[in-house]
Amino acid sequence: MTSTVTPATARRSKITPEREQEFYDAVLDQLREHGYEALTMEGIAARASCGKSTLYRQWKTKPLLVAAALRANRRGTLAAVDTGTLAGDLHEAARIAACTSGRDTRLTQALGHAVLSDEELQAALREALVDPELAAFDAMVARAVARGELAADHPAVEFLPAQLMGVLRIRPVLEGRYADADYLVRFVDAALLPALGLAPPADPAP
Repeated sequence: MTSTVTPATARRSKITPEREQEFYDAVLDQLREHGYEALTMEGIAARASCGKSTLYRQWKTKPLLVAAALRANRRGTLAAVDTGTLAGDLHEAARIAACTSGRDTRLTQALGHAVLSDEELQAALREALVDPELAAFDAMVARAVARGELAADHPAVEFLPAQLMGVLRIRPVLEGRYADADYLVRFVDAALLPALGLAPPADPAP
């Protein structure tokens, strides 16, 4: 029997990192321009000059492809943060968050109410983006508790992720400006650390 696998088919089965980034860029461009509801695999394929079957073969569904593109768009990771103090960790988390503040906020706004109404999208975003950040916050707090900086049952701990991540989303609405590093570090010092009973780092990094 003659094999049906052609050189072109073999090439399509493997995507280079550069080509993968082209797909992600097409997703994010379409998302910014049209929003999530109007985003289609056909439109992404046309923007990326590929067959729709390529996208389905690699990512299965639109929510999974969108989540992968958003994850690839992130710069920096909270999982790598470990300065030796919780105050220092929160400062560093604020700086990392600020690096993608404008870019991520625009994309979050483009997702609109689909984030709340589409369960598959919710699950994909939670796995790709939310859960890793929550795990990083949990690790920061666990280290602080182990060092004796913080009581394990401190009531303010529960609200740390919502406060730091939430201010990224709300500042553009309230002030028409994205939350930059200076703003977020000041927010940590003025709101988060006092709530935890902690002082700002004595010698914060520039």
